[in-house]
Amino acid sequence: MAERIAVIGGDGIGPEVTEQARRIVDRAAQIAQRSLEWEECPYGADYYLEHGVGIEPGRFDDFREHYAAILFGAVGDPRVPDMAHGRELLLGARFQLDLYINLRPIKLLDPRLCPLKDKGVDDVDFVIFRENTEGGYVGVGGAVRPGTIHEVAQQTFVYTRRGVERIIRSAFEFAQRDGRKSVCMTDKANAMRQGHELWQRTFREVASEYPKIESFHLYVDVAAMELVRCPERFDVIVTENLFGDILSDLGASLQGGLGTAASGNIHPGRCSLFEPVHGSAPDLVGTGRANPMAAIMSGAILLDHLGMSGAARTVEQAVIDQLASGEVTPDLGGNLNCVQVGDQILARLG
Repeated sequence: MAERIAVIGGDGIGPEVTEQARRIVDRAAQIAQRSLEWEECPYGADYYLEHGVGIEPGRFDDFREHYAAILFGAVGDPRVPDMAHGRELLLGARFQLDLYINLRPIKLLDPRLCPLKDKGVDDVDFVIFRENTEGGYVGVGGAVRPGTIHEVAQQTFVYTRRGVERIIRSAFEFAQRDGRKSVCMTDKANAMRQGHELWQRTFREVASEYPKIESFHLYVDVAAMELVRCPERFDVIVTENLFGDILSDLGASLQGGLGTAASGNIHPGRCSLFEPVHGSAPDLVGTGRANPMAAIMSGAILLDHLGMSGAARTVEQAVIDQLASGEVTPDLGGNLNCVQVGDQILARLG
């Protein structure tokens, strides 16, 4: 039976890059003798401005029950300055679908793209497991007397034993399955004792169940320095929501920029969401200059989520070969447009 995939192009260049990703993922699935059923969804700024909501009530329940995955483009439009529709879509998906794993593979695909001196593809190859449903992003807090000199603002970080344990365990399970040698947990327990001591205790307990995998801890400021100084030190990093957000974008710069950075928002075995981490880039709309590689690599993670690991590796290799050819979009020094890059990667699949 066909597996249903919702496509939410969103805003700006989102529809352009997701269309290329959809073509390539669909072809890779066909080669793997799997059938995918695609449904285009209209959500984005235009939908929000017309209907007053980012997504209709009950649609996340529909995704959970009837879809295997969501391929997402980008959100961001100057007509919605507070990004209300983006919060409804992305945060809504993360919390309502309980997508507790934010998976960020940081893999240098071509040595010419790395900004670090004397670092190559063997040095930048690690995966960040960012907890995606807790921490400072849960929206707990408020402000008193806003706009006055007496204003008080409070933002509360929330951690649960269940939430911390399941993301740490997911990191170790991935390391074991993928042949990785180590898992690093990073926090700031020396300054944020209550919440991050929970992370440290849980990490030690879970790590004891995986004696063949090296486990070590770094404070987040040290981890940031080490990612720049010695990225080859890392195999898997697991951390909380805010720190994961920051470190994964640092990692994106190490692998060649946002044009190559992919992500998955995942609950294993359930409908999950896959998106490039770049923005909507409204200034590039219609110019053909959008780079589809991050969306295509996000599609590879989607394939892996659906159990098509061979197809995922085929897509990844096609992107690597395309980068090596130099036939790329202007942001990477080439002169091809978005569709031409998609056409060439599609041809590499056979």
